[in-house]
Amino acid sequence: MTIQTIGVLLGGLVFLVLGAESLVRGASRIAAMLGISPLIIGLTIVAYGTSAPELFVSLQSSLNGNANIALGNVVGSNIFNVLCVLGISALIAPLMVSQQIIRLDVPIMVGVSLLLLGLGLDGELNQAEGVFLFMGGVGYTLFLLWQSLKESDREVQEEYAQEYSFRSDRPLNSWLMNLVFLALGLVMLALGSDWLVGSSTAIARSFGVSDLVIGLTIVAVGTSLPELATSVMASLKGERDIAVGNVVGSNIFNILAVLGVAAIASPKGGITILPSALWMDIPVVILVAVACMPIFLTGNVINRWEGGIFVGYYGLYTVHLILKAMDHQALPIFNGIMAWGIIPLTGLLFGFNVWREFRNGRLNLGTKP
Repeated sequence: MTIQTIGVLLGGLVFLVLGAESLVRGASRIAAMLGISPLIIGLTIVAYGTSAPELFVSLQSSLNGNANIALGNVVGSNIFNVLCVLGISALIAPLMVSQQIIRLDVPIMVGVSLLLLGLGLDGELNQAEGVFLFMGGVGYTLFLLWQSLKESDREVQEEYAQEYSFRSDRPLNSWLMNLVFLALGLVMLALGSDWLVGSSTAIARSFGVSDLVIGLTIVAVGTSLPELATSVMASLKGERDIAVGNVVGSNIFNILAVLGVAAIASPKGGITILPSALWMDIPVVILVAVACMPIFLTGNVINRWEGGIFVGYYGLYTVHLILKAMDHQALPIFNGIMAWGIIPLTGLLFGFNVWREFRNGRLNLGTKP
């Protein structure tokens, strides 16, 4: 590993973040000038635009034969999105959770996470399964659009309109400028993904760390920076559901569309799923998705202390990955403490909170906040 490799890695991360921002800005303003609803722009272009780095990196990794980086990128990003993005956003200000997210989107997130585990039981995500996942992503997007057409909540409509609508007195200049933003975003995403995949692979080999671990850590965090920036800014602005909806929507998109495209594009006919990912990392994705339910149900709010627990758990998960990469003798002890101490205690804490809210008549099972 050289200084140049680290520089390429950092450059790739910067290009991914700036490319996603440029892509979202150009595409959302072009959509607004075409008369597309700001709500639809927010639900599709913005939500999926923040997942563009995951898509480009996983596709690049798959085409280069580094399928473990593609898988680790998606799995690690989904873990980071829930534990860190939601956690940090909630630490800034408690996050409101809408009825649709509780009753529909989180169950879908849990369902597609379980689906990934089921499809990977044979140790591979083949091209046919990739097509199946991708079509599921298309179906989910169409469903979101159909739902948005029925949206009657004026507060949500006005919020999205304020955030994503765009007007200009110089339409020709605006078209040209936003087309440049769109093209520049695509170029930066392509270059950034290429640099990130190449440099992270070189770093993994120089340290003797597996591609999967690099995908779960450096690559996953890097490609999740747009989600972090979007959700933190939404939290700072006090926007009601955008912070939570961005994370949940991105996680669903990552599994269905990103992994689907990566499996379809793989020159080896699919993505190999290592046993360590199948029995550790993917179950963690399921666990953090399931953990959202008791938190979201209690008052339709993610409180600061719950955000703190999320961030703390990401720290513990990172410690596990480091100990595992080092093959450290403390790993069995650490895993035992987690499995028989910290996780059960956290489950009891969340369970008690749900029971207390239910007893006091404050448990929300689907009514609007």
